[in-house]
Amino acid sequence: MLKFLCCIVIALFSIPAMAEHHESANADLHKAIKGFDHAYATNDVDTYFGFYAEDATVYFYGARQDVDAYHQEWTALMEAGGGVEMNEMSDLIVQVMPSGDVAIATSFVDNRTRAPDGSTTTVRAFETDVWQKIDGKWKIISLHYSDVPPKE
Repeated sequence: MLKFLCCIVIALFSIPAMAEHHESANADLHKAIKGFDHAYATNDVDTYFGFYAEDATVYFYGARQDVDAYHQEWTALMEAGGGVEMNEMSDLIVQVMPSGDVAIATSFVDNRTRAPDGSTTTVRAFETDVWQKIDGKWKIISLHYSDVPPKE
């Protein structure tokens, strides 16, 4: 019985050490998620696209798109005077896979984008980002963005 109790105590003491390890590993991930969102919200094209893996897949408005084509499209929008006016993330949920190098982040996004002609589009969307730690840095390998229909 004493051996059993000792094993339980040892196991319980190791839990905080494991939690600290995962917490610090997740701090880098949360910093990347916030940095990605901030770069998008402030129209920082280079930083924003720096968070994508080279072979990432993105899904916007009912179609899968090539990241390079999306980058060119977004750069052209900025150069023509368009851009993001508001991008607020809420209800962020992050799930890290047991391996510690893959994570899924889901959130709602309230976004207002300005077209080059000055008109704006405001949407509420749901976004799912799949992150992978590649060469020590968190990168998005897949992003899925879908508008949430307004309530009638």
